[in-house]
Amino acid sequence: MNVAQLQQEIRDYAMAIGIDKIGFTTAAPFREMKNRLRRQQELGFQSGFEEKDIEKRTNPALLLDEAESILSIAVAYPSKMENPPKGTKSERRGIFCRASWGVDYHTVLREKLSLLEDYIKERVPQAHCRSMVDTGELVDRAVAERAGIGWSAKNCSIITPEFGSYVYLGEMITNIPFAPDRPMEDECGDCTLCLDACPTGALIQGGQLNAQRCIAFLTQTKQSVPEEFRAKIGNRVYGCDTCQTICPKNKRKFNLHQNAFQPEPELVKPLLKPMLTLSNRQFKETYGHMSGSWRGKNPIQRNAIIALAHFKDESAVPDLIGLMEKDPRPMIRGTAAWALGQIGNSEGLEAVQRALPNEENEEVCSEMRKAIETV
Repeated sequence: MNVAQLQQEIRDYAMAIGIDKIGFTTAAPFREMKNRLRRQQELGFQSGFEEKDIEKRTNPALLLDEAESILSIAVAYPSKMENPPKGTKSERRGIFCRASWGVDYHTVLREKLSLLEDYIKERVPQAHCRSMVDTGELVDRAVAERAGIGWSAKNCSIITPEFGSYVYLGEMITNIPFAPDRPMEDECGDCTLCLDACPTGALIQGGQLNAQRCIAFLTQTKQSVPEEFRAKIGNRVYGCDTCQTICPKNKRKFNLHQNAFQPEPELVKPLLKPMLTLSNRQFKETYGHMSGSWRGKNPIQRNAIIALAHFKDESAVPDLIGLMEKDPRPMIRGTAAWALGQIGNSEGLEAVQRALPNEENEEVCSEMRKAIETV
């Protein structure tokens, strides 16, 4: 087997199936990342969505016997939408972050990695491979950085010269000893725009994120959003792009070439009020193909309520009263009561006062009392 020739053939095939960048690195442990993950764990900065076993996250040999190399892939996604719909005073809209535009990237990248695996095994029948995208054990960014896909930026993204940080990452561990690519030099320099722009101060310092404060995390959590962050969420119903849109390296990086990720404008900038009453089935039928649907409808509906409060949308008051009075979910009732307090019109506040004596959940009662006190 001519490994160098195979490596070039894999590069060519990757481009042919729509992978935008591919890099190779060794399967050696990620020692520096191991120390960083331990520190994040100690500080309580993790989101809780990650693999908890730090050894598995940093030692590829624990994930594949005789691991020799890792292939890292990047697929670009668009940062720009053609003809985005505009909200009006009575028809306000939310926004899904760019990483939830089009088809769920987990599906797209897994398909491409599966094609790569088949391609490799046709040429090397004794090859062993293990692929993962985002939800796997390895830290995608650490692999991509070492494989020369881009540099690990201050906003905790991988930035590529070609596509900026608007790239999805995946990797494949294999027992074939490919030659490693050279890591890229950090090009962030003295720039701190992403740190300065982060709405909640979640970027503690360059390359360090407190996920518990990150809006992208907060929009996905299934609990009530802490009050200090609600105003910061604005009209985001899923995710946050601030630290990417502010980045000079992303200027004029539109990445419109991947058909799978073309946004459906009415879905990625949805009308807020219709979202409040979607059934589970309607939510899955409408949004189920998007990565932003993975936590189900509850967080999205809670975020839509917060967005309506952000706009002080008085036309939403009857909908919010209905949720506060009748919805079986305490998180939704409590957030609706809070939103009525933020909007502050007499109809909503009177409804909160009427509902308070009948509410049995103490957290919801607390939200109701605070709503009444805001007057």
